[in-house]
Amino acid sequence: MNRRQPAVYHQPARQTAFDRPREWLGNRFVYAVVSSRAGGLSLGVNMNPDRRCSFDCSYCEVDRRTPSDEQKLLVDVMAEELHRTLLLVRSKFLRSRPPYNSLPEELLQLRHVALSGDGEPTLAPNFVEAVQAVARVRALGGFFKIVLITNGTGLHHPDVLRGLEILTKSDGIWIKLDGGTQAFVDKVNRPNVPLEKILANILLVGRQRPVVIQSLFPEIHGEEPPIEEIQEYAQRLKELKAGGAQISLVQIYSAARPSVHAEWGHLPLRVLSQIAQTVRQVTGLRAEVF
Repeated sequence: MNRRQPAVYHQPARQTAFDRPREWLGNRFVYAVVSSRAGGLSLGVNMNPDRRCSFDCSYCEVDRRTPSDEQKLLVDVMAEELHRTLLLVRSKFLRSRPPYNSLPEELLQLRHVALSGDGEPTLAPNFVEAVQAVARVRALGGFFKIVLITNGTGLHHPDVLRGLEILTKSDGIWIKLDGGTQAFVDKVNRPNVPLEKILANILLVGRQRPVVIQSLFPEIHGEEPPIEEIQEYAQRLKELKAGGAQISLVQIYSAARPSVHAEWGHLPLRVLSQIAQTVRQVTGLRAEVF
């Protein structure tokens, strides 16, 4: 039974198919969302129902001011929910529910199952068991891509590295990098680890397999990111590439979903496009705006 209580959100200035809160479909640990970066429907696994995170991002949609009803991911329950939700998706059940019934067919195609949720998934105490369970659901019920969405702070943990070995070449690791200087990252992400450690972890994993860099640049208190900061951010990407990180894509986007913080805003497409262009010019990497 779903015991989740609704949170109070500050609504975004716009609303598209990609800007809506997650849909739990009566589950405790598995949810659905239409993701612009996935290119359609994503099923998420809430690896941190206790909301434990090493970031406290200004744009986060998770309300950390109130206690969670769930304190731990129950792997067996999650696996059953994922199996059942996959059946619902494949039976076209979502097409009968608002707002999905108003979306084009291509946005209702399952693109991946994301290890993500209300906190930093690599901090989940049963990370390996969760990855194993998701892979087992896939083995028994038909292929889907698995994507780990992480802020990078826990990628060096031995158990996490062991869990990553379960992923295939078709799976993905999307790592957050929202700035190029400690001061800016402190302002946007409010991390409990230094930027230097995040960059080291991106390099650690990126040397082993291709990774996607996810970079969310919000408007904070009505201000755009300084040009100097974007240059520093591009330099960090250039250094990662030079160090051997295999970066297949840099995703540039802005805050979209409802947030519990009022100070953020959505950057205009013009600004996001300029950031992506700077990344391409400085690094030679593929960069796309979402």
